[in-house]
Amino acid sequence: MTVIPEAYLDLLTTKAPLAHLATIMPDGSPQVTPLWFDYTGGLIRVNSAKGRVKSRNMTEGAPVALSIVDPDNGYRYIQIRGKVSKTTTEGGDAHIDSLAKRYLGLDSYPYRNATEVRMIFEITPTSVQTMG
Repeated sequence: MTVIPEAYLDLLTTKAPLAHLATIMPDGSPQVTPLWFDYTGGLIRVNSAKGRVKSRNMTEGAPVALSIVDPDNGYRYIQIRGKVSKTTTEGGDAHIDSLAKRYLGLDSYPYRNATEVRMIFEITPTSVQTMG
């Protein structure tokens, strides 16, 4: 596992920037989505509804990349490349609620759709580049 430089941990833990997640479509073309994330135990965790494009692209072992820009300085960022190391629906609803708390200050995800099944995707970093 790649270690995140200490000087950039604030982007993963104390600030709440969006990450732009790049996945690979079945035809090999890139797909990018801005999303919420958290960082725990050296892993990036993202949440999505089962069946969405990014969810279909993020099978275990799939390569992904995230670009995370400091909301206070657009020239400071971290890029993390990695592999999807785990996918699960277990805890998906609680996880999206915790992300709503981080990003919106709300205890519950306000855009919940009763027909959606929420999934957690854990990403193990394999390389990191920084600027700023």
